[in-house]
Amino acid sequence: MLYISVKDLLCWKKKQLSKGGDIQTLAFLLESIGGISNSDLNFHSINPKENLYSKKNLEFLESIWNEHLLNSCPIQYLCGTTFWRDLKLKVTNKVLIPRPETELIVDIVFNTLRNKSEKLFFAELGTGSGAISIALALAYPFSEVVATDIDRDALEIANKNYINSSKQSNLKFYCGNWWSPLERFKGKIDLAISNPPYIPKDTYEKLPKEVKNFEPKVALLGGEDGLKHIREIIQKAPLFLKEKGWLILENHFDQGEKVKQLLIKNKFTSIEIVKDLSGIGRFTIGRYK
Repeated sequence: MLYISVKDLLCWKKKQLSKGGDIQTLAFLLESIGGISNSDLNFHSINPKENLYSKKNLEFLESIWNEHLLNSCPIQYLCGTTFWRDLKLKVTNKVLIPRPETELIVDIVFNTLRNKSEKLFFAELGTGSGAISIALALAYPFSEVVATDIDRDALEIANKNYINSSKQSNLKFYCGNWWSPLERFKGKIDLAISNPPYIPKDTYEKLPKEVKNFEPKVALLGGEDGLKHIREIIQKAPLFLKEKGWLILENHFDQGEKVKQLLIKNKFTSIEIVKDLSGIGRFTIGRYK
């Protein structure tokens, strides 16, 4: 077991931040690799002679921090993990790092289905790390969840995350493009959800290098106008949703009205653009007929 004094930890933090980076990212590194939460460190800071247990020595943690600063590689990839809602998820550069703003999409499901208590059938299209599907499977343990992704490596990561997060067996993964692996479930889905690639081509070219150079392009780029995949998902949704079934999509901050028109064109009703915590119209939901 490796014990480090609070005084040494605080000095180490100060030294690392003097090189660059931000305090939140450094705190993430300490917790995810070192096992020392920021709250624990702050709590014990009143007694700097006290020791805290660390899973790794400070030299190892510093080497990761240096690589993050040198190459702009996302700290989540360097640590191989990220935190999302109440989940700790494995991530590699084969999957998009789940964003904090996407956490709201699960709450939208809760609000949309607040009056439903029966067994439900969910589908997630483009699951990536599996974050959304795992959250739904845990929140609705008596329901069934299916999730698709075109990348087998991503599905392997998603499956590992599910095994590490739950002892349940109500989530299954399928390899294929959007709806294509779900032919057997046509007309059976109560609610489908997707955070598809929606970045327009010209915007993609201007993304920060920590995103563009490291996160999978296939999970970000949504064609010329960013709506290529959203169009396909909406157009085929009526074949798979039950009557009165719901579709929930995450979209770019300026795409809400365009997504709304696509839903109207495909006979969706009860359409709503939902803002995220920053007041941006991040999600669009609709009900089929």
